[in-house]
Amino acid sequence: MNDIRIKVEQDLFEFTKHAVDRTLLRHIRVSEIREAIASGELIEDYPNDKYGPSCLILGITSTGRPLHLQVGYAPHRLLKVITVYEPDPDEWVDFRTRR
Repeated sequence: MNDIRIKVEQDLFEFTKHAVDRTLLRHIRVSEIREAIASGELIEDYPNDKYGPSCLILGITSTGRPLHLQVGYAPHRLLKVITVYEPDPDEWVDFRTRR
């Protein structure tokens, strides 16, 4: 998580088209994404993901909004925000564990 936070602090991240579409559709601001990663915890890791290693982060914004972010974290590259959404309480226990 520390490397992910550093990349975000240094603006070494980008969004996939899917992530841009989702943030617009779900009214999620870049500032909220930054907050969620700054306060976030890694809840699922996908080191063998089809397009490169990625993980799922749970972060809470300063307004208390929970966000899930899937990010690609291949070393020596920009961090890639793959998708972002508010976790559905019917699908998640305390937003950390899948039901």
